[in-house]
Amino acid sequence: MGKQQSMGKCNLCGEIVGRAAMTRHLAACCQPEASGLLRVSKQRPPAPSFHLAIEGRNSGAYWMHVALPLTAPLSKLDDFLRDTWLECCGHLSAFEIGAKRYASEPTDEEMSMGARLSEVLEVGMKFFYEYDYGSTTALVLKVVALLEQGMPKGAVELLARNEAPQVSCQRCSIQPATRICTECAWNGKGWLCEACAVAHECGDDMCLPVVNSPRVGVCGYTG
Repeated sequence: MGKQQSMGKCNLCGEIVGRAAMTRHLAACCQPEASGLLRVSKQRPPAPSFHLAIEGRNSGAYWMHVALPLTAPLSKLDDFLRDTWLECCGHLSAFEIGAKRYASEPTDEEMSMGARLSEVLEVGMKFFYEYDYGSTTALVLKVVALLEQGMPKGAVELLARNEAPQVSCQRCSIQPATRICTECAWNGKGWLCEACAVAHECGDDMCLPVVNSPRVGVCGYTG
């Protein structure tokens, strides 16, 4: 993929903002008086939340910002990441926070994802996540801020997400890539348009659809 300015959409106001500016934008947009983020409800009063910035560890073109209640367990964040970006074959996953590892199926040396965010995270902390221990997709997460009045209790909110990167076919250099070869993807290659995928030497059956995720072209992930 060639370098390009990464843009994303703020889900609170709809504005398209550059990756570097999105954190500052959300700092203002997340103020209750500035957006619809604060949903006043007697049944589900807003709960304090962590604002997290998340990106691919080796693919920074894919990023998003989310808000999760402090009372949510790590497993809720794990579920969200799987549903939004990663799930293909029910692989194992784990968070690495400081010197501790919290796993979906913990071994004797690991801890459960039942730990609440408020117990393991604090503002300014950077931590890591991996999905699939074989064909691993790794993420970097940072606790950007504490939203004193955030989401309705129990909810996970997608605040912003990158717009899909535009990649040209590496064979014809004319059409946009819509398929990616799982064999060639390991070397950063194999981005193909529909026509070139049919003629690709690895075979069309080795290609997956191009999707807006750091797991594009890996295992059986189709978005």
